[in-house]
Amino acid sequence: MKTNEIVVSVEGLHKHYGEAHVLKGIDLRVTAGEVVVILGASGSGKSTLIRCLNGLETYSEGHVIIGGLALPPNRPSLKVLKHIRKDAGMVFQQFNLFPHKTVLENITLAPCKVRGKSREAAREHAVELLEKVRIAAHAHKFPGQLSGGQQQRVAIARALAMEPKIMLFDEPTSALDPEMVSEVLDVMRELARSGMTMIIVTHEMNFAREVADRAIYVHEGRVLEEGPPRQLFEAPQHERTKAFFSSVLKQA
Repeated sequence: MKTNEIVVSVEGLHKHYGEAHVLKGIDLRVTAGEVVVILGASGSGKSTLIRCLNGLETYSEGHVIIGGLALPPNRPSLKVLKHIRKDAGMVFQQFNLFPHKTVLENITLAPCKVRGKSREAAREHAVELLEKVRIAAHAHKFPGQLSGGQQQRVAIARALAMEPKIMLFDEPTSALDPEMVSEVLDVMRELARSGMTMIIVTHEMNFAREVADRAIYVHEGRVLEEGPPRQLFEAPQHERTKAFFSSVLKQA
């Protein structure tokens, strides 16, 4: 359900890698239930931005607040990171599943260790999530026995098992064969319809136009333009934004 509650607040976010200035004063606010897509060319800073939101990357200057908790720059304490990652589930380009554990074990591990759930409760919830992402029949298989699309759906279920307030997606289909992309996007569509707050870095333009409440175009570490997807896709205001969408839509 959409509300006016701000669940992500970013102000003046800067990120340096040595002399490289990757993020140059990013401001971003996301409200509960909102689906925001971040678009831009390779190297624009999209993935760095989303990785800063759950502490996978430190940042140089600015303020980041997730679910009411401030995420400090430099090296946040493990206690802060633990709380942030409870609220912000992350799905990566690569699946990052434990290859020696079954699908069910991959999903139940963090809820038991981090949230203190009983194994029975974690298992029951995991089965529900596997049904939600439509791979319940594979619960006792190992990741290596699954297709890329199936592994990514396990990764989504694993993130959801922590009952996050927000889901972060960093190019979740970029490592998939084309025929497997749609099965992952279908699960993400269902999450969006369910009211999950989502920030999605993606190159899937038709998907972005369909599910997003707001689209953000990032260029060279800055938010160059943002607004409803239809506005950015059909009537962008900035010349650089026009050039980007003209190029990517020709390729779609």
